[in-house]
Amino acid sequence: MCRILIVHYSMYGHVYRMAEAVAEGVRGVAGCEALIKRVPETLPDEVLEKMGALEAGKGMAHVPVATVEDLVEADAIIFGTPTRFGNMCGQMRQFLDATGGLWMKGALVGKVGSVFTSSATQHGGQESTLLSFHITLLHQGMVVVGLPYTFAGQMGIGEITGCSPYGASTISGGQGERMPSENELAGARFQGAHVAGIAARLKG
Repeated sequence: MCRILIVHYSMYGHVYRMAEAVAEGVRGVAGCEALIKRVPETLPDEVLEKMGALEAGKGMAHVPVATVEDLVEADAIIFGTPTRFGNMCGQMRQFLDATGGLWMKGALVGKVGSVFTSSATQHGGQESTLLSFHITLLHQGMVVVGLPYTFAGQMGIGEITGCSPYGASTISGGQGERMPSENELAGARFQGAHVAGIAARLKG
């Protein structure tokens, strides 16, 4: 069985919904299983409550927390992060900064790595977040996989939508009022299946 780990951070549920779609895509590939986990929270409860975050209401409590050892056991890792000023969120950065021991051992070399994201606005740094995240994956020796143009949904101009060749993405709106569209979810499912297919071939 090819094990695909989806590690994400989601404060308001947008990235988690995309993670679910990614997992759907993975599970559509024969011989592949998907496991969704979240990175540890770094903000105190009182701050999360003021921000109206899901975590404050324990909305993500059902999702297990990832450890760096989980990365070693996976054949491929798909990361999901909201955009923070054109880069990954601090919670994800702190999690990745704890993988120095894995880097020393080359534990992630040759594993497939991929990224998806969310931003509040259409031009809120989705592509820079995905591309800058790739730098960490390359330092770990991972095989970086994006969202190819064979996903036709990123070619359309009939609606405002996320997704680029660097990875699936969604737009949450200034107040978080917009949940992922069907096209964005389709991009996430496509990316999940694409990564799973490559990982399965590499493992084979």
